[in-house]
Amino acid sequence: MRIFRWLGACALLSLWPGLSFAASLDGSQLSVLWGVPFAGLLLSIALLPLLAPFFWHHHFGKVSAAWALAFLLPFALIYGPGMAAFSFLHALLEEYIPFILLLTALFTVAGGIHIRGNLHGSPGLNTAILGIGAVLASFMGTTGASMLLIRPLIRANDNRAHKAHVVVFFIFIVSNAGGSLTPLGDPPLFLGFLKGVDFFWTASHIFPETLFLIGSLLAIFYALDAWFYHRREELMPLDPTPDTRSIGFDGAANFWLLAAVAGLVLLSGIWKSAVVFNIAGTDIGLPGLVRDAGLVAITLLSLNITAAKVHADNQFSWGPMLEVAKLFAGIFLTIVPVIAMLKAGTSGPFGAVVSSVTRPDGTPDPAMYFWATGALSSFLDNAPTYLVFFNTAGGDAQAMMTTFASTLAAVSAGAVFMGANTYIGNAPNLMVKAIAEERDVKMPSFFGYMLWSGGVLVPLFIIMTFIWFK
Repeated sequence: MRIFRWLGACALLSLWPGLSFAASLDGSQLSVLWGVPFAGLLLSIALLPLLAPFFWHHHFGKVSAAWALAFLLPFALIYGPGMAAFSFLHALLEEYIPFILLLTALFTVAGGIHIRGNLHGSPGLNTAILGIGAVLASFMGTTGASMLLIRPLIRANDNRAHKAHVVVFFIFIVSNAGGSLTPLGDPPLFLGFLKGVDFFWTASHIFPETLFLIGSLLAIFYALDAWFYHRREELMPLDPTPDTRSIGFDGAANFWLLAAVAGLVLLSGIWKSAVVFNIAGTDIGLPGLVRDAGLVAITLLSLNITAAKVHADNQFSWGPMLEVAKLFAGIFLTIVPVIAMLKAGTSGPFGAVVSSVTRPDGTPDPAMYFWATGALSSFLDNAPTYLVFFNTAGGDAQAMMTTFASTLAAVSAGAVFMGANTYIGNAPNLMVKAIAEERDVKMPSFFGYMLWSGGVLVPLFIIMTFIWFK
């Protein structure tokens, strides 16, 4: 919890007189060296669990805080405490806090629903669960669907020798690709909705791509899982989970709370209010405040109405949520200069990346937008990456939905689909990994997971490029 005390201290510092209302950060004036803390944090997440697992397990929060300070302190010395405080508070209030409150609400509410009974993890059942999760993800968010289904899926396969691939494909399908059809599914699409993109635009424009990707992944998974399942040593003699007479739900009242979470998110996008609170230079709108207060209330209500037995049966713990909160605190802060440099466009240090998405005649290249958005979404937060390329392509929602519809489709697909390329591409990836490891599933390392995504996802993305984004 020390990282949260550090966050609180920095927030108080940012409210100190004279440190507020600094100008926004001009990425065109920054050196690429300001991206070193962010790169260092990513490398720490990738390498330390392999090289120093004991140290990482006990001190990952300190590592995240150290890299955040490695950016914040030199930045304050060079650009002044006002700019540093503004950058910190802007990331905290506009991005990190809403992000964490939504994840916490979904994590808590879904963790209060226990699917009772012992499912048996056959290839057919596993594929069906992944397919159901893909459908649910666009309506209850990739985090909500992931937290609802990952525990029963792991329990269904706890008598199998090989189950890491089940979790890997779960991340591919439920934690990422399934959230591609509505703004409720994934944060990048929600940001597009706030910018004026119609609620059902994405569903109507990238449904074939989504169907192809999810259908292909389900077929590949079924073939792979069947190969493992029919090996002689696959099934353990004794199933750790005893059989029960029926399948059912405990804590079903939390389904209403999941609907309330979705309603709050949707309301904050539809409700337009002129009431804005300016906190140290960061504008916080009334709809966002109502949404966040509602999410806190739902989280507390879920904890209050959920029986202790349901949490015990789910093996519910705060460990995965704390890991995501601590690591993403560092990511959201160290990413500040990186996003600023990208937003500077062709005049910034990453001008080559931005200019690469434009054809010689000045028109946007959908294939390059798909890959540029996707590649950066694999390692950066996919929500601001979506915004960067949305704005690069013009930023006008009406024009993007009509004249540049293929470009908006490419940006949307790249941000959502390629978040599955790494553990840090989308927050549910890391949460699912942590829950699986808590239940003794030996998950691939950071680079081991990328071998899976490179071997399975990337060829599918190449096919999609030639069919839809050429």
